[in-house]
Amino acid sequence: MPFEDWNVGEDLFDDLDKEHDLLDRDVRPFAEECDQLRALQIFTGSDDAWGGFAAKYVDRLRDEYGKKAIWVWAIESGAKVHRQTQMKRDMNKARTICNISPQSSLYTPIIDPPSRLPSTVHLNPHSQWYTSALISSAMETVTLPTRLRPYHNFEASLAGDDSIHKIFELQSSIFRAVDDEKQASNSKGSNEGDESSKVQKEFDLDFSYDSLDSNTSHIFNQLQVRRGIEDTDDKIPSMKDLSLIRKERAYNSEPNFQSFHTSLQFPVLDSFPSDLFSVAKPEGKMNVLATLTASSRTADSIRAMETVASRIISVDERENIVNGLGEIRETYETGWMSDSDFDDD
Repeated sequence: MPFEDWNVGEDLFDDLDKEHDLLDRDVRPFAEECDQLRALQIFTGSDDAWGGFAAKYVDRLRDEYGKKAIWVWAIESGAKVHRQTQMKRDMNKARTICNISPQSSLYTPIIDPPSRLPSTVHLNPHSQWYTSALISSAMETVTLPTRLRPYHNFEASLAGDDSIHKIFELQSSIFRAVDDEKQASNSKGSNEGDESSKVQKEFDLDFSYDSLDSNTSHIFNQLQVRRGIEDTDDKIPSMKDLSLIRKERAYNSEPNFQSFHTSLQFPVLDSFPSDLFSVAKPEGKMNVLATLTASSRTADSIRAMETVASRIISVDERENIVNGLGEIRETYETGWMSDSDFDDD
């Protein structure tokens, strides 16, 4: 049977958890092997029954590991389907983001595959072999600092100045040669040298909201990871420098921004389709820029979900879903202030 109903995923988790405690079986053995557990990552479908399964799982993880970071990468199908099927997927996405994003430290929607592709990528959209390799190139790049010792401030940069924005967009660009890299770096960000000038809005690949315009969006927080791309201005700030930078950004109403650079190029694995990337160098490596961005585009996306939910979700859960989405949306709208902001005033 198709695994499409969100509630079926919840029921499956309950049934399996009754048979044998899922956390005891699947998570705790690995957690006990970690000297310093930093975060738990979950990859799940968000527009099918796996969204319901993951929501139950995240809820249990939050109870068990209350202070640990939980990163959720929510995969949604980019394939065109009949209207009825698309409506069911939209309902599932609304339920997933409403239930999971408030409990996660990072929630990133990923369209598989994105509809807009650059000339440097040759993708067979009907092959999971191709699409998973493409997504991997961005995800492996943007999470690389978590696996390198010098970048111990990655989680703090991800949280931003207020720790409010947890839904991020995954974007990436793939570059040919050194000259093209420098030109792209200079053209997509201005050369004024301040932090806000380095924030970028245009990328070759937009895995989260490829149908929403990014040029008019407001960016709250952006993390850039550059692999093999020269960045002479990049340095790892000390905790003192980072504190001063954040105070200056808050005073000037600038977006939170952090850039990580490594000379390690992205290795195109032997298991990848050989014709996926046309820019891969003879030694099987390429230069990649990947970002996680929290912006007002999230508010636009959730507003569309609210419209769908108010029309087609059953009455008994409509109010909870619509109100939950509304609360999440408000934090990604420009000019929004939290209760703590009013208290400070």
